[in-house]
Amino acid sequence: MFQDFKLVGDRPVAIQVKEYVKRLIIKGALQTDQKLPSTREMSGLLKVSRNTVIAAYEGLEDDGFTYAIPGKGSYVAAMVGQSAVDNGGADGSAWQIDWKTRMNEYAVSAVELDMMKQGIRAPKGTISFTSIAPDEQLFDLGNVRRAFMDRMAIEGQVLLNYGYAKGYKPLIDYLMHYMENKGVDISGKDMLITGGFTEGFDIVLSALRPSARRGAAICENPTHHTAIKNLKLQGFEITGIPMERDGIDVERLEAVLQTNSFDLAYLTPSYHNPTGIVMSPAKRSAVMKLMMRYQIPVIEDGFNEELRYSGSHIAPLIATAGQGNGVIYIGSFSKVLFPGLRVGWVLGDRALIDTLESIKRARTIHTSTIDQSILYQYLLNGNFDKYVKKARTEYKRKYELTKACCEAHLPEAQLSGDGGLHLFLTFPTGVHTRQLLEACTEQGVIFTPGDKFFIQEGEGTNTLRLGFSRVTDENIERGIQIIGKQARSFLKA
Repeated sequence: MFQDFKLVGDRPVAIQVKEYVKRLIIKGALQTDQKLPSTREMSGLLKVSRNTVIAAYEGLEDDGFTYAIPGKGSYVAAMVGQSAVDNGGADGSAWQIDWKTRMNEYAVSAVELDMMKQGIRAPKGTISFTSIAPDEQLFDLGNVRRAFMDRMAIEGQVLLNYGYAKGYKPLIDYLMHYMENKGVDISGKDMLITGGFTEGFDIVLSALRPSARRGAAICENPTHHTAIKNLKLQGFEITGIPMERDGIDVERLEAVLQTNSFDLAYLTPSYHNPTGIVMSPAKRSAVMKLMMRYQIPVIEDGFNEELRYSGSHIAPLIATAGQGNGVIYIGSFSKVLFPGLRVGWVLGDRALIDTLESIKRARTIHTSTIDQSILYQYLLNGNFDKYVKKARTEYKRKYELTKACCEAHLPEAQLSGDGGLHLFLTFPTGVHTRQLLEACTEQGVIFTPGDKFFIQEGEGTNTLRLGFSRVTDENIERGIQIIGKQARSFLKA
């Protein structure tokens, strides 16, 4: 015994010794009331210092795994509720449940719609255009570290305790002013801080979902896969409206609204995912008039608004609504700042936010106060504008490189994307992008097939999304060249 102990990593040695002995007790290798080797003996057996063993034994006693008899040594304590050998029952048989048969419809659907689980597993060295996450090489670590230290120095004890379901008030105040600078009339409105866009969207859907029937939602087609997933999980039937070069097809939207009723609309007017299209001011106005006429609440996704590479600022839909309360804006800085800080926000009517706050409290109590406070201090220190300027410059350069490579090597594909971290390609109908992906994977290149973003199965089979944010210049050129070569072989066939 004690021959299999190995030190790993940089963890304190006393903790490793304590956990090693604890495992032996739990597994039954050390029995109740059995005397442990003396600290001197154990020191020699494990080849660690005696002081280390003394500290480990003290920790074991504190945790209730051993007891000490003065002058005699340490002994294994009885384990309350300790299971039989091999975690079996009294007769030695293991208790097994077939959990798959216990899963409800929601759980099964969540697995079926899980894009990450069904994602492409590619070997190391593959050129991957699948991600639209920020490039971590741009992360402003020094100022993030400074923001953390600044905030902890001011109110560290408060930040480490429970927070408020609605959010960290200094951050709420900052973001309300931030949204006001985007042209939003904040009178009669309030804000809920969430763990990113997805949680905010899910909370809003759970509040607006009809109780007695399936909900009905309208959105752009294609649209954000996470939105499709959550709408379906929340029981909404989805009607998709085709996209045009300057945004949603307004005529088609009006025709659908005349013949169907809807509980909500989900729209991404700026740097739409996956097409990258920015809805024109004229269409924004037309869409808002239709939503107001038919009294349909709009959930606006503020996706990638900060990554504008050209043209003037375009106000979000919630700004065009003025003092009206029909738009619910969900924002986050995940695509421009640091997705590891899981912070997003829902801005909407004060009465609505009051209800959403209660749902949030029932589910997760509150969003991490430390995450919120770091983000707040980082913004307060004036780092955001500098960082966005740097990130926008780099991503614009990559955007233009990717666009140029697509025009050179994929001339048969129609490009869309006015900003953000990706481009969307539509090929002639002869190119099935899932088959194209299989061919490209063999050549060491992967991308996201576009059909994942369409409402109905079988749509968008000739489209793909090309994320460039985390790909090197060399790999952008080489990867697109490979995609182009494989696409041409499909067209010839």
